[in-house]
Amino acid sequence: MTGKLPENVAYFARALRGAGLRVGPGAVVEAVEALADGALGGRDDVYWALHAIFVKKHEDSAVYDQAFRLFWRRRGLIEKLMAQMSPVTPRVDSEPQKPEAGALRVAEAFTPPPREEEPPVELTELTARLTVSERETLKSRDFAQMSAAEIAKTRQLIAELRLPNDAVPTRRFRAAHVGARIDPRRTFRRSLRGGGASIDLAFRERAEVHPPVVALVDISGSMAEYSRIFLHFLHAITEQRRRVHSFVFGTRLTNVTRMLRARDPDEALALAGKAAPDWEGGTRIASALHAFNRVWSRRVLAGGAVVLLFTDGLERHLGPDLSFEMDRLHRSCRQLTWLNPLLRYDAFEARASGIRAMLPHVDQFRPIHNLAAMADLCAALSSDARQVTDPRQWLKKAG
Repeated sequence: MTGKLPENVAYFARALRGAGLRVGPGAVVEAVEALADGALGGRDDVYWALHAIFVKKHEDSAVYDQAFRLFWRRRGLIEKLMAQMSPVTPRVDSEPQKPEAGALRVAEAFTPPPREEEPPVELTELTARLTVSERETLKSRDFAQMSAAEIAKTRQLIAELRLPNDAVPTRRFRAAHVGARIDPRRTFRRSLRGGGASIDLAFRERAEVHPPVVALVDISGSMAEYSRIFLHFLHAITEQRRRVHSFVFGTRLTNVTRMLRARDPDEALALAGKAAPDWEGGTRIASALHAFNRVWSRRVLAGGAVVLLFTDGLERHLGPDLSFEMDRLHRSCRQLTWLNPLLRYDAFEARASGIRAMLPHVDQFRPIHNLAAMADLCAALSSDARQVTDPRQWLKKAG
């Protein structure tokens, strides 16, 4: 066909490919044929026709929606598309808008790469993987001191973190090829198939499951720089484990487990931000722990759960309830690990009243301010990991 319609569709498909969608040349041909039939009446018809062709996975819908609105919104290009308008560069409105899931990747996909005045003599193959020097630098860099580009690279490294094999045996059994324990029922069934002339032994073994991981994340103003990065870590381990439960708290407790199960990390954090109205607000640790112990502890702490408490311990309304709720939480789980970004300072001392009330009831007290600390945390979650230092020693140092 003639005109600029194929060029518009090809440019739009190229932008989707740059944003991470798998769009091939066959899909571009199908999109051009669908728009060239003339049976599409309005903007919604064009939106869903291209959506059916370009979007292959549910998690790509948010990125496609951002790209469609950014590309086709200027000068009513949808209405003039069938008249084969020439490609028009989209213009960003001056009014500030709240960033949505996938908006950053779509904006980068529509931004053309900078052109050099002189072409390079030798071609260099680019790779998305980080170099060794970049990895070593980012491992020791504090999250609060990172730039936007370094945070994006840090998210890639966080997605590569793997939890240890901390599976624990249960009282249930499962079928096994070989072993020391014979399964009588399966053995008798096998013998009946052959008329009982021969006995083919069947074996069974103890079933092993990974213990649940429960995270309580402080999203108050003093923790905002670290809580977003830690939620990326929770999103990464949620894709690896089935029983991962995430909660955020500031002035109230919010369950964001379902939000972090979204495949796209940007969409997951956007949904978590909408679900928590107290983001970057005050801190009420005692009331949040009380709500968790009363409503959620029996639901999510069964099976020897490991609890990750992510907070600085700076409680505003200190009372006897904080120590009581920490003791109750400690008794309900197999291991309670307190992750505190304040441990990044060498001169840290447990002098705050909230910290002194919480320390006697934790099994581990670890920093969580860079990638190296996250890697150490993954190793410490192993079932055979041994605690080197006692958290109560911080109380003796402060005393």
